[in-house]
Amino acid sequence: MRRGRNAKIVATLGPASSSEATVAALAEAGADVFRLNFSHGSHDEHAERLEHVRAAERRIGRPIGVLVDLQGPKLRIGRFDKGRVGLTRGERFRVDLDPAPGDQKRVHLPHPEIFEALRPGAELLLDDGKIRLEVEDCGPDFAETVITAGGGLSDRKGVNVPNVVLPIAAMTEKDRRDLQFGLDLGIDWVALSFVQREEDMAEARRLVAGRAALMAKIEKPSAIDRLGPIIDLADGIMVARGDLGVEMPPEVVPGLQKRIIRAARDAGKPVIVATQMLESMITNPAPTRAEASDVATAVYDGADAVMLSAESAAGEYPIESVAIMDRIIKQVEADELYRSYIEAFQAEAERTSADAITYAANIVAQTMEAAAIVTYTTSGATALRASRERPVTPILGLITRMVTARKLALAWGVHAVHCDDATDLDQMVQRARKYAKEEGFAQPGESVVVTAGLPFGTPGATNILRVAWVT
Repeated sequence: MRRGRNAKIVATLGPASSSEATVAALAEAGADVFRLNFSHGSHDEHAERLEHVRAAERRIGRPIGVLVDLQGPKLRIGRFDKGRVGLTRGERFRVDLDPAPGDQKRVHLPHPEIFEALRPGAELLLDDGKIRLEVEDCGPDFAETVITAGGGLSDRKGVNVPNVVLPIAAMTEKDRRDLQFGLDLGIDWVALSFVQREEDMAEARRLVAGRAALMAKIEKPSAIDRLGPIIDLADGIMVARGDLGVEMPPEVVPGLQKRIIRAARDAGKPVIVATQMLESMITNPAPTRAEASDVATAVYDGADAVMLSAESAAGEYPIESVAIMDRIIKQVEADELYRSYIEAFQAEAERTSADAITYAANIVAQTMEAAAIVTYTTSGATALRASRERPVTPILGLITRMVTARKLALAWGVHAVHCDDATDLDQMVQRARKYAKEEGFAQPGESVVVTAGLPFGTPGATNILRVAWVT
């Protein structure tokens, strides 16, 4: 099944999309990767959903990726005596370690790490930034604040602390249990929440131990300051605009989105744009014009994938959400201006034979008007290099490991096919011809450009370029 587009779609599974029939319909509508959000649902529910994804994969005959999204630390206030209070701008409000129920003047904040990091002038954002407090005085167990944005506040609302690096690990004990469970299930990607520094990624990479690809969710301002080192330790990046938009001014987020996409593209690592992309489709059968434009902008910027969250997990129109996202991507990529936007930025090739071969393959394919660039790969490195170039020519990835093929379901432009390893060059070229024809890329008489590495099975050793004619 060819998608007819380069950018990919990630769809979150949840109560609205838990049945095998719905998962299959989502895959047929255009979902390339499914997200299991471990902030919600039980292990048994996630295991059942993964089984449905694998059944859909067999049904459509194309590798489908599964991404586990770890919850990360959840910072929340305590409870109020009456369940809810109204806070007025300009009044004082105290947060502290006292577990007693809160009132109009104070509330419990059960996170001593926050008090450790606070300084006068810092901000506390409650309930996704609806309530804003400015710290006037603080100590190891309290903070006296003034309310700069008021409103209603109820029990257990979330807390954000912008522009402060908190002494909190990105992974909780729950995350460690969830990670082990997901790895045992055989998931393909792990998304790490609450990344503040590269040390968070190093710890997660140690725990994953190569059993899945690791994605860094960029949702903290502190992660922006350490973006380069974080990308170096990640296999992919997610622009998680939810918390990022809470902790930073909204007018800053679009520029940051472009900066993160460009940095990930430069590193040749898949990048997802996520959060509120088609938010209105949770309850409506069609998106707003602004939402359609938001998805289109990410595609014009060259993002590898765009993601649906509640739209497909809990909304009333999960299949329609995927279908409209598929249509938006195809419309953008058919636009005569699309290539000029994509080619406005080109990743700088390193002085290696692998990068040189991949760059040359793109040029040769354009010159010969080849039907496809065929990448023969074990680790996925050859296909990811081809994807980084964002070529006009379609990319057919012949992948010798299913786990790699599922991982590459996220990569821009890569049509992944799981196949057996080749024993020599002639066999590799024959398979390139065969699959290019069977998968609908080439007709007899058309050419394909083949890249691979010798010796076969050596990860990352792209050192061969061949032109073959389909018979």
